[in-house]
Amino acid sequence: MAVKLAVRALTVELPTRAGWVRPVNEVSFALGEGETLGIVGESGSGKTMLALALMGLAPPGARRSGEAWLHPSLRHGSPGHRSNLMVACEAEMRALRGREISMIFQEPMTALNPVLRVGQQVEEAIRIHEPSLTRREIQRRALEAIDRAAIPEPARRAHQYPHQLSGGLRQRALIAMALAAGPGMLIADEPTTALDVTVQKQILDLLETLRRDLKLSLLFITHDLGVVDQIADQVAVMYAGRIVEQGPVSAVLRHPRHPYTEGLLRAQPRLRREKLESIPGVVPALEALPPGCAFAPRCSHRVPECDARLPDLTELRGAGESHRARCILVL
Repeated sequence: MAVKLAVRALTVELPTRAGWVRPVNEVSFALGEGETLGIVGESGSGKTMLALALMGLAPPGARRSGEAWLHPSLRHGSPGHRSNLMVACEAEMRALRGREISMIFQEPMTALNPVLRVGQQVEEAIRIHEPSLTRREIQRRALEAIDRAAIPEPARRAHQYPHQLSGGLRQRALIAMALAAGPGMLIADEPTTALDVTVQKQILDLLETLRRDLKLSLLFITHDLGVVDQIADQVAVMYAGRIVEQGPVSAVLRHPRHPYTEGLLRAQPRLRREKLESIPGVVPALEALPPGCAFAPRCSHRVPECDARLPDLTELRGAGESHRARCILVL
């Protein structure tokens, strides 16, 4: 399978009163053409900051390092050249955002402009990358994008403002905007968190249909392992800025090898009536990470060596299919 995005040792540093902290710390992964990679972890694990760094939207003052090679889509008629998102200037990122890589943000009500009609916002995503198109052609393509996002009555909805749409329709409007210019890669940052269960299922089905029909590469960020099981091919579990377990969804969720992944699975609600087991403690502050494994203070399997050094993310013996974990107890 061809690689769409290759991330190597991506690090984001932010200035604080206590010094520089790393919400994303040497993260590496590869996302194939037409593949879905789920990024999972608690709040504060670095998932959203990773997405913002890839989009060139990290907070002011942030320092980024490492590599993130985006391979261009062939759908625009020219193979182009691959781009390192970590060193691309703002002009280059503006050309790539929407055209080659797009993002669906977590809260549609704040991501959408409240004083512009939905159709105008979708049209803008097209106009930026296709300035030579006529107004009528831009409007036509915007309605096609709205219809592709499964929004009923596209012409009527295009003339409405975001507050006139339900939460599910606002999320679909964001999807229409993200895909209007025909990108080959989509980042979805917890797109179903604020929706009820039935609408969540509809949005997930829509994303899966669009991924398949448009041959999209999808980076799906969530805290819900059940969602990952439904939509993803590969999964990377993040904790305190680092990937602690990574591999095919079937391997990681059925045979977890890192204590943090095991804890997330035990805390996952199930239809069967049984007691949920929460993970004790909280994600450590980034300016006060322990010297060894960041999860050690919360881990029931902790041994003295866990505090002595940080384990590498290593392929597990006998696990197969590139299943890797960052734990000294399973290597």
